[in-house]
Amino acid sequence: MNELPQQPFDLAVVIVNYNTSALLRDCLRSVFASTGGLMLAACVVDNASPDDSVAMVRAEFPQVPVIANCTNLGYPAANNQGLRWFGYGEVAPGHAPTGEGHQLPRFALLLNPDTVLPPDALARMVAFMADHPEAGAAGPKLVRLDGSLDRACRRSFPTPLTSLYHLLRLDRLFPRSRRFARYDLSYLDPDITARVDAIVGAFMLVRREAIQAAGLLDEQFFMYGEDLDWAKRITDAGWEVWYNPAVVVLHIKEAASRHSYRARVEFYRAMKIFYEKHYRATTPFWLDWLIRGGVTLFGGLDLALRRLRGQYRAPRRGVGT
Repeated sequence: MNELPQQPFDLAVVIVNYNTSALLRDCLRSVFASTGGLMLAACVVDNASPDDSVAMVRAEFPQVPVIANCTNLGYPAANNQGLRWFGYGEVAPGHAPTGEGHQLPRFALLLNPDTVLPPDALARMVAFMADHPEAGAAGPKLVRLDGSLDRACRRSFPTPLTSLYHLLRLDRLFPRSRRFARYDLSYLDPDITARVDAIVGAFMLVRREAIQAAGLLDEQFFMYGEDLDWAKRITDAGWEVWYNPAVVVLHIKEAASRHSYRARVEFYRAMKIFYEKHYRATTPFWLDWLIRGGVTLFGGLDLALRRLRGQYRAPRRGVGT
């Protein structure tokens, strides 16, 4: 496996891939065109892709180490593999560089392979973190192919009431309400820099000290929710999370999991895990019953209706991020 550049260096980029070879190529090209003078290293963790993703990276980006998993370990576990390879957290034998004088990168970036960065994205995001020393994590404005905002790029924590309003679709009925529309902060101007609760793991820039304080991602999630959980633990450790719309990144979104039944199931499972981990112990019985029952009821109805409308391909073993 490839050696890291001489320490110390600025940015460790971890890209978890599943079956998106062409998109991964475009993503990596944009990463190395966006360094802006940063000392940077990237690592790809492949979750048993059936396509040529691993061979493509090894042939076209020989400077990028690839951890090729034999099975799909899920998004947080695979990201942790990459973070450990760079030396964060508990070191995985054979994956993390060791040696006298090794120093952790100043920042780690979780990046999805279905993103394309503008030429100055990484340098400007690192500069933003330097200007906000209280920020443990930050993310840019993410836009879809049609130019619309990816609403997940700045969010509130799904507290019991916020989750209930979302399940009841009150955030869609009242998208400008500070009370009902906290789930994806639709009442905020998407072009205003803001301190937020959470950003999305598609582009999540995290400070070294925040990772050391909060630990790595929680692997009981498979996909969805792990970025919210990480942001919550980073915040609980005394750091802030910021949204920086001055940097705009294209996010094709769900390229590997689109129309996947398992992906939607994991979305609702992640909601339950996050709620039970962070809020259930302090939630009144009646609200606890409403939330857990609501996730089961609305999630089941959503899955059934989408399947009836033919929105899902048959479930299969592999699922993307």
